[in-house]
Amino acid sequence: MKKFFKKTSRMKIALAALLLTASALFSSYNIIIPNTLSCYAGDALPQYFGAGADLPASVETFSSGEDSVSTYTAQYKLFNMIPIKSVNVSVYKKTELYPGGMPFGVKFFTDGVIVTGYSDGTQNPAKAAGIRVHDVIISVNGKKITSAAQLTDIANKSGGSELEIKYTHDGIERSAKLKPYYCEAESRYKTGLTVRDSGAGIGTVTYIVPETGEFAGLGHGICDSETGKLIPIERGAVSGVSISGIVKGAVGAPGELKGYFKSGKTGSMIKNTDCGVYGVFTPCPSGIKPMQIGLKNELREGEAYILCTLDNESGIGKYSINISNINLNASAGKCFTVKVTDKALLAKTGGIVQGMSGSPIIQDGKIVGAVTHVMINDPTTGYGIFIENMLNAAQMPMAKAS
Repeated sequence: MKKFFKKTSRMKIALAALLLTASALFSSYNIIIPNTLSCYAGDALPQYFGAGADLPASVETFSSGEDSVSTYTAQYKLFNMIPIKSVNVSVYKKTELYPGGMPFGVKFFTDGVIVTGYSDGTQNPAKAAGIRVHDVIISVNGKKITSAAQLTDIANKSGGSELEIKYTHDGIERSAKLKPYYCEAESRYKTGLTVRDSGAGIGTVTYIVPETGEFAGLGHGICDSETGKLIPIERGAVSGVSISGIVKGAVGAPGELKGYFKSGKTGSMIKNTDCGVYGVFTPCPSGIKPMQIGLKNELREGEAYILCTLDNESGIGKYSINISNINLNASAGKCFTVKVTDKALLAKTGGIVQGMSGSPIIQDGKIVGAVTHVMINDPTTGYGIFIENMLNAAQMPMAKAS
């Protein structure tokens, strides 16, 4: 009987050890296998230590009328039998785009007016009504608000009568009733708010779609300087930029490309997203050779280069960088680390500076992403975004399949 209990105890220990080993193995696969993968039509998905997955045969090829990317779910299995993990897979046509590197300027108008603060004074009906900084006022008494001047005019003409304000707070539409107060110093009625309806900025173009002139830039959105939230933009005009100087970056003090807008409009801005800004050039720039895109699965740690413009005479320059810390699961603008290694670039800028955001990153002859941010405590180092993240956010047709 004692032998039986000893044998049973050993079996329990062995079973527990087996379960712990299996649990550790599955946990390891869950870490090793990314949540999202990308591949070209017809290519096999990568294997991970005996674990593989297949896609439907229907994604081996694309018909001419289909979009350039399709999304599927693939099931990774160990030894083609034991399910391990479900992965979202984006399947792309092989696509060519014009690389950017040229600076652009955008003057934009917001969709509604953005609350930036409260005006001075003991009375503040807007604050009492629950309207907060960064809320967006979209209408007053049913009339769409398109400018700060319009809101000021409506408040003054109200004579102190109650106004019905419709606004959005974190994207959710709300309403409030607000009674303007009379300001003796300015001899007019006021809401108690300071608002903004427009802005301007400089960035770098990442890519251009050859057939349409559609472009993407920045690699991150245009955000409110105080809250860091994305600014809702209704429309914008794009123009060329002349670089007038460089403020060199230093630890704790990001540098900057200084410049001014050239006269005339070269295009329109269409949308502002977390992965970049998008628009259309009119006409599409010429004389640029297209490059194939490189998917995130192709990106590797090591040498690459960026394209950017530091002065008007030299034009677009090619500068060496090093890529590391690739996060295949990243969905926004900090997908991998970029370190500037080019001596000429370091001498001129100190590393990555404001205005270089959007500079395309080229590795192995393919556009793999764009520069997005600089690290405040190390201007030689910053972040990059996968090119496919920018393409997916654009939700526009990509270039012709090769």
